[in-house]
Amino acid sequence: MKCGVIGLGDMGSGLAKNLIKAGFETYGIDLDPRRLEAFTEMGGLVADTVAEIGNNCDAVFVMVMNGNQARAVILADDGLVHNMTAGSAIILSATIKPHEARAIGADMADSGIHLIDTPVSGGFPGAQNGTLTMMAAAPNDVLDTFAPIMQAVSANIHRVGARPGDGQTVKACLQSLIGAQFSATFEAAALAAKAGVSGQVILDVFSTSSAGCGVVNNALEKIIDRQFEGTGSSIHTMHKDLTISMGLGEELGVPLHTAAAAMQIFHAGRTKYPEGDNWVCTRVIEEIVGAELHRNSAQ
Repeated sequence: MKCGVIGLGDMGSGLAKNLIKAGFETYGIDLDPRRLEAFTEMGGLVADTVAEIGNNCDAVFVMVMNGNQARAVILADDGLVHNMTAGSAIILSATIKPHEARAIGADMADSGIHLIDTPVSGGFPGAQNGTLTMMAAAPNDVLDTFAPIMQAVSANIHRVGARPGDGQTVKACLQSLIGAQFSATFEAAALAAKAGVSGQVILDVFSTSSAGCGVVNNALEKIIDRQFEGTGSSIHTMHKDLTISMGLGEELGVPLHTAAAAMQIFHAGRTKYPEGDNWVCTRVIEEIVGAELHRNSAQ
């Protein structure tokens, strides 16, 4: 099979890297010339248009930022559904609102092209290392057909439903939890800094306690080493994901007190440091309390 990736950013570049590594002829497109240059160096084939990718590929990952972008690359006059052949698949790996995925699925229902709604989790490390967790929604026969492509980029493929939107719904639930884990970590880091505890002590204890997990440990590592930009985890992505979680909660009438607090912390971080990564929210709290958490000391 020939594959395509639309959006070669922090996540899409990882998808492309692992598709190429698995031996798939891979086409890609991105607005950033630097991303295209890096894609070419890893062995990818740069396409000039979305239509060119559609014409050449059996399966195309859509890893864009939001639902409007996903809808445009899939359904516009020069989009994928007008240029792919019947029996091929669009793999919607971007995180968008569940109702947006359902609407895209409804509008391409008669196209003969499959839609696999499968947002991912694992962040930049998971994308680059091919260890993402996929929340895949499509009929089983479709998932069976395209399993080799999905396995090339993922360590865990969970079949969470058969309809468009089912994958996005599970992702919205997951992000409400991860957002809360992040925000609690940021607050605990600031508390430790103000109390004069070193970052290494906090990392050692947290990572070996029942609170230790990939989200907490990775965030702490970045905080105590003061890595707030360029780590592949833009604060805008998590902020957007939390808005989706909150929207689903509102739609279903479910109170999300902790996720709401997390979203406000991310909102503050994004406003103060728009170029930062997730953990830059800690700096906002640190500035309030007048202390910073470093690996070998609190300052």
